[in-house]
Amino acid sequence: MSKGSELILRTSSNLPALINDNSLSAYLEQIKKFPVLSEEQELSLVNDFQNNGNMQAAQTLVASHLRLAAKIAFNYRCYGLPLLDIISEANIGLMQAVKKFDLSKKVRLATYAIWWIKASINDYILRSWSLVKMGTKAAQKKLFYNLNRIKARLGIYEDKELEPDVVKSIAQELVVEEDDVIEMNRRLGGDKSLNVAISDDDEAERIDLLVDKSQNLEESLARRQEASYKMQVLQRCLSQLSEREQYIIKNRMLTETPETLETIGQKFNISRERIRQIEKTSFDKLKSLVLVAINSKR
Repeated sequence: MSKGSELILRTSSNLPALINDNSLSAYLEQIKKFPVLSEEQELSLVNDFQNNGNMQAAQTLVASHLRLAAKIAFNYRCYGLPLLDIISEANIGLMQAVKKFDLSKKVRLATYAIWWIKASINDYILRSWSLVKMGTKAAQKKLFYNLNRIKARLGIYEDKELEPDVVKSIAQELVVEEDDVIEMNRRLGGDKSLNVAISDDDEAERIDLLVDKSQNLEESLARRQEASYKMQVLQRCLSQLSEREQYIIKNRMLTETPETLETIGQKFNISRERIRQIEKTSFDKLKSLVLVAINSKR
């Protein structure tokens, strides 16, 4: 077992438990009780953990930042995934931040941890939703990241079928097919079986390491290592694209708030339609590079 998994096991034993939806309120109340550390206290604990291997110090550092992890996790509620799983992933990112924290950066742990927490949650979303894995249509990615935001802007908060004129409006705004809008709306709002499959059929996928020590942690960590490898492949393949192609992919497909075609067109002084064409060809090129890289490993 890796040092990272040992850290998770040893620091999670006395932390608040997230067991089911009914335990969420109690969990949030519990984490409020952990005091916020002063800069001096934080420095002392980090040194104690890094220099002496004091796992109690690591646990105190994790506990004092659980509220930060929960706050960030709540920002990802719109993705249709179990909130408990998202919080657990946020906590995994927090633990990794404590393990890898570098004092030479001259920043507080919270500042450093934010990146790890968000990365862990985004990784979970990418692993959990087939709609946002490499190999799916770019239109589906855009819908996945933007549909709920647009619905909220239009004052639509219920999970129900969209009116034809609303479907048409969203499709035009995102430059996607109307059928794709209808399908994504059903998946995000009404397809509850997807959540059940993630949380019940595959316990390892929940990765609720703060709670259930009976889980197969080695398998969970192996899955995370595989996911990490794929993300590294993605970044490596992305670097093979031109700067313009990279910019379009990153700011259209790999962000929660994609830039509009018009905005990017103005940046590069080309038309909106040309940006759309480059986006499609760049994604196809990136998809091919990723598939070649992954297949070459097998």
